[in-house]
Amino acid sequence: MKKDIHPEYNHNLEITCSCGNKFTTGSTLSESAHTVDICSKCHPFYTGEQKIVDTDNIVKKYEDKLAKAAGMSYRSKKEKMLARKDKLGRVSSTSTNTLTLKDMLENARVSR
Repeated sequence: MKKDIHPEYNHNLEITCSCGNKFTTGSTLSESAHTVDICSKCHPFYTGEQKIVDTDNIVKKYEDKLAKAAGMSYRSKKEKMLARKDKLGRVSSTSTNTLTLKDMLENARVSR
């Protein structure tokens, strides 16, 4: 093995968790203390309790998105198509006096 290519190993690195738990371990980090968000004392797998660590507000953004979606009106495709047909039916029923080009062409064929 080559000499002097490996990082210096720190045998006394003190880890501090956000829950207040402190323990000492070894690492190649050059600093003497390090802070973590979750440790074995507060991790849900070990404690059986749910804990949401939302450092980037991802959970809050998701909840806001759900609330916004719940506030929006949702219509199915079938409802939209029925509304469109009703609207077209009202428009065509009001303009019975005017002939379309298709109607004029049909009348021209019949008259020949």
